[in-house]
Amino acid sequence: MWPFKRKEKALHQVPSRGGWRILEARPGAWQMNVEVDKESVLAFHAVFACMTLIARDIAKLRVKLVQKDEAGIWSEVTNPAYSPVLRKPNGYQTRIQFWESWILSKLSCGNTYVLKVRDGRGVVAQMHVLDPMRVKPLIADDGSVFYEVQPDNLSASKNPITIPAREIIHDRFNTLFHPLVGLSPIFANGLAATQGLKIQNNSATFFGNASIPGGVLSAPGAISDDTAQRLKEYWEDNYSGRGAGKVAVLGDGLTYERMVMTSVDAQLVEQLKWTAEVVCSTFHVPPYKIGIGQMPTYNNIQALNVEYYSQCLQSLIEDAEICLDEGLGMAEGIGTEFDLDGLLRMDSVAQMEVMDKAKGIFSPNEMRRRFDLAPKNGGDSVFLQEQNYSLEALAKRDARPDPWSKAEAAPQPDTSAQDVAEERAFMAETLLAMRKSLEAA
Repeated sequence: MWPFKRKEKALHQVPSRGGWRILEARPGAWQMNVEVDKESVLAFHAVFACMTLIARDIAKLRVKLVQKDEAGIWSEVTNPAYSPVLRKPNGYQTRIQFWESWILSKLSCGNTYVLKVRDGRGVVAQMHVLDPMRVKPLIADDGSVFYEVQPDNLSASKNPITIPAREIIHDRFNTLFHPLVGLSPIFANGLAATQGLKIQNNSATFFGNASIPGGVLSAPGAISDDTAQRLKEYWEDNYSGRGAGKVAVLGDGLTYERMVMTSVDAQLVEQLKWTAEVVCSTFHVPPYKIGIGQMPTYNNIQALNVEYYSQCLQSLIEDAEICLDEGLGMAEGIGTEFDLDGLLRMDSVAQMEVMDKAKGIFSPNEMRRRFDLAPKNGGDSVFLQEQNYSLEALAKRDARPDPWSKAEAAPQPDTSAQDVAEERAFMAETLLAMRKSLEAA
């Protein structure tokens, strides 16, 4: 055991419940006793939809092992040291389930802890996403980083163990307060999600009362507290909930006045939509992706997916790629890459147009491979039309002299005076013969 004098906690434990709470929904909230319960916040539809959308969109992308060749081109390869663990991270999860756990842990708690299990060669053979509630980063006196892991249902150990940082892949999100402590987007949207949940709970109570608001029972004179309580309970038991709408017979001058719904109460839908939009903004998810608001007017699916990728998914994907490269100990020139074709896939018409315009870049077999078609004989060469010239050929053509230029024109041969006289005499005889033939006609 290493002697630690300093400890950095990723999350604040709540011993009574075994979970954690965000005690500071916003600066100064603790002075007003505002507390955001994470478990309740996760039940808000916008939080749940954003987290599951991001996690599943990333999990469906295949992780490729790529290597850079001498020309600087990254191509997919296989390697017995890395390919098996990328294809099957552990014995109880598929690749998609593993990456869903990775991303959901990062989004919900701000931290993803992955335990590396090595084989006899020292190569990482398995990866396990740990429960972030049971992991605590530690800093030794010399600055070394360790992680204290509490036992869970999948671990064989019954006691906490301390693991050096080289055996843990730590992917953290929004390190605003400490480089080892990630911060979840729930820190920013927890209050809006709590407000949305309260709106939904109030609406459920309201509609459970047959959508009829409460009212006031009035008596002409003073009544005791016991009588008022008895009348209240009698009215609620018989004329509220499923009993709403029944005929009530009032005596002793009692009157019932229904409370009118205010304009603020009538705007619950707008307020609920606003809270959902706040949640979407903290996750950087376009609201229309989870059914909030209107779809964009232009019909370009690829452009919408590119916007969604660049604003929301790209940083999460590249963080995971770097964590994998460093966590698996990959050498220079080899790394991991998510296959984005599954995310940025275009419609068939757009794919055909792109392939048609890329004839000078892709060979026919490369184009066929994009559509999962088998290669054809002679289709490994790039084809261009005959009238297309290389820049080198055009440069050589421009360097040649212009044969039509006056300055470069070939000199005309000199003609003697005798030749000129003979030519004139021949033309005169010809003209004379033509005149005689015309006169005879």
